[in-house]
Amino acid sequence: MFPDYIQLYFINHQDLLYGITLILDLGFTILMYRFFGQKGLLSCIVLSILLANLQGPKLTVILGMQTSLGVIFYSSIFFATDLLSEKFGKKAADNAVMMGFSISIIVLIMLSISLLFLPSTQGNQTFSTEVHDSFVRILDFTPRFIFGSLLAYLISQRFDVWCFHKIKGWTDGKHLWLRNNLSTMASQTIDTSIYSLVVWWGIVDLNTAIQLGLAKMLFKVAIAAFDTPFIYWARSWKDKSKI
Repeated sequence: MFPDYIQLYFINHQDLLYGITLILDLGFTILMYRFFGQKGLLSCIVLSILLANLQGPKLTVILGMQTSLGVIFYSSIFFATDLLSEKFGKKAADNAVMMGFSISIIVLIMLSISLLFLPSTQGNQTFSTEVHDSFVRILDFTPRFIFGSLLAYLISQRFDVWCFHKIKGWTDGKHLWLRNNLSTMASQTIDTSIYSLVVWWGIVDLNTAIQLGLAKMLFKVAIAAFDTPFIYWARSWKDKSKI
């Protein structure tokens, strides 16, 4: 997709690529809200879930720490949920969380079914087999991964919405930065803890599971702080569309 010179540049500047990707991810979210309102935020939550699941197995090294690419897209779900809470209220955010959970289940079922189809034996069999094997490699989720991902998502997202509005009530609607950061950081801690223990415990030793979780946690906390100006920016806009 990208010219060779761009690929070569970012091969040698992975940390910069991470920063650009994060800005684009958050920027696309607020643009979707700008043009489509509440529907745009719902679409971004669904899109981020799909991207996080597809990119989750891809590991890379950012700032000297090994992490999953899914951490970028998954963290933006919390940003979209907080913006939805701020602009449209707790009920709208809770509905978005449950919609995301339902879509996750549907996607997992349909992708699992797709793996049951055999590659074509007509025409270019080598190409068909290679594509099929690639799909299997990326989409053949283990039961522990499915259970851990869904459980972590549901509990952490529901907690994020509850915590966001609790803090909003305690501060009389002031200090958006406080509820945005505290609710996201707390819910991300829950998400990472559940996922690390359910998915990794028993496969690797407990210390390794904790180390993997802490690396992701550092990125998630940093993203929560980084997205604060974005949520202030989006909050200042008047709603152009409503459901």
